[in-house]
Amino acid sequence: MPAQIATSRVAASPFGALLREWRAIRRLSQLELALSSGISARHLSFAETGRSHPSRETVQAVANALDMPLSERNALLVAAGYAPAFAETRLDAPELNLIRQAIDLTLHQHEPFPAFALNRRWDVLSANRGLHRVMECLRPGGPKHGNIVRQIFDPDDMRPCVENWSEVAGDVLAHLRHSVRHHPTDMDLRALLEEALSYGDIPAELHQLDLKARPLPIIVSKFRKGELRLSFFSTLTRFAMAADVAVQDTSIECMFPADEATRKFCISAAAGAT
Repeated sequence: MPAQIATSRVAASPFGALLREWRAIRRLSQLELALSSGISARHLSFAETGRSHPSRETVQAVANALDMPLSERNALLVAAGYAPAFAETRLDAPELNLIRQAIDLTLHQHEPFPAFALNRRWDVLSANRGLHRVMECLRPGGPKHGNIVRQIFDPDDMRPCVENWSEVAGDVLAHLRHSVRHHPTDMDLRALLEEALSYGDIPAELHQLDLKARPLPIIVSKFRKGELRLSFFSTLTRFAMAADVAVQDTSIECMFPADEATRKFCISAAAGAT
């Protein structure tokens, strides 16, 4: 009977299940995590198996040691029965005015080349005119979706314009899988990954990518529309030391011309639009 009670506690402990998942992500044993978080191995074991209830301070110490994103720190606190510690404010809220100004300035300064801001679910939050000009030229009317993953994987969106589609799709899947692994409580991210892989013509090798591979820091994209060819390499920038979930989850992608023809096209398109 005692063994059955212990087993039911393990199954009924959302905190323990989430903590085990994060230890697996970081590849840490209970002892290693206990040492790095300043908690006794016995106390951590009891908290993970449901034999004792962790204090808020213990949950925060474990989250710090695991270097969890703010959204997952909130999820771990909620799983342990506590209120979230970090706000998730809409970017259009007055208190994030300076963040919006920083994003807008970065996008504007990158003209005439494309740049845009996106959240962790790959939804485009804002974009500069450089991106709109390029997308309009490649696909009149612009992208069908406001989500980058759907733009790339949907055959009825930007996918036919991406000349090196397999490479770009592989890079995007690597980034998406990395995000899913580091946001295990975000079911929308998991659903987006499943949606991307649900198209029947996805090459088998993209389904077999190493789930633990780290994504490349730079993505190279080559576009083609008739005789027009454009080549860009992209970098992602995030806010350091963010104290708000939405701010931490916001990235800015800046696309740089990878050849002289692309550079001249962007400059000429901007001049023609003025």
